[in-house]
Amino acid sequence: MKTKYQGTIIMLILLFTVFINNELSGANQTSQQSGGRLRIASCQFPVSADIMSNYRFIESQIIEAKLKKADVVHFPECALSGYPGTDFQSMDGFNWALLHRMTDSVMVLAGKLKICVILGSLHKLTGDNKPHNSLYVITPEGKIADRYDKRFCTSTDLKYCSPGDHFVTFPIKDVRCGLLICYDVRFPELYREYRKLGCDVIFQSFYNARADKGSIHPLIMPVTAQAYAGVNYFYMSLTNSSSAESWPCHFITPDGLIQNKLAPNVQGILISDIDTGMKYYDASGEFRKDAMNGKLNSGTTVIDPRSADRKKVY
Repeated sequence: MKTKYQGTIIMLILLFTVFINNELSGANQTSQQSGGRLRIASCQFPVSADIMSNYRFIESQIIEAKLKKADVVHFPECALSGYPGTDFQSMDGFNWALLHRMTDSVMVLAGKLKICVILGSLHKLTGDNKPHNSLYVITPEGKIADRYDKRFCTSTDLKYCSPGDHFVTFPIKDVRCGLLICYDVRFPELYREYRKLGCDVIFQSFYNARADKGSIHPLIMPVTAQAYAGVNYFYMSLTNSSSAESWPCHFITPDGLIQNKLAPNVQGILISDIDTGMKYYDASGEFRKDAMNGKLNSGTTVIDPRSADRKKVY
């Protein structure tokens, strides 16, 4: 009997602890929280084709994140649904009814715990249209505020999913946030646009797991994100499946440095605190706005025949 109900008992204890903590701190919560400060829980677990197994990981990590006083919980690409083309090879017979029930369960839990959740999943469309590969923004009220659909799908992705066509920005405690998914990392134009939209944090969900040994992804994905964070001056939360041959959650600061990361190939939560009032090294900051407006040089150019003549040394 102990084994059968052990998980339920632990869950009830955790929920009760969260309730007590909320009651004790609720009266002072407004005065203690200031705009621009955010605690982020970046999560990894071995995403699979088993929706119920994925949900159990998501449920326990949301509760753990709440106990650690996180404001937002960020999950990998297709965290709830599993990733088509890797976790399963066909959408035939996909259990949409179960996915929808478990999505509702995540929303209810977010509402009970008063925490924001960024959930990776598939989003069903009508007729013969392929689903979107999406990130849902679930509010502390347990509602879906918006949904980002992966804009750049790989050629394999396109066999299973329809690409998206929009950016998504949203506030959490006065911090402006944006969303991207995996292969979007290959297109710097997306990051530049989020800078133009005034984002302070980019939540980017990946599924770079179950790859062949020696895959280049663990070497290039985090460092590519570091470059984008540094040249655009925003924080980045990177999440990934922790299945074999993956790379772990990273949190990157606006100077492009790694603030922290998890161990690879194990489930876990990375807790990161940000304060948008903090100043980081920003080499391009002085001229970034000009560059985004099309002025692709610093200072004032000169009109001089020796400047114009590029084939002669003076």
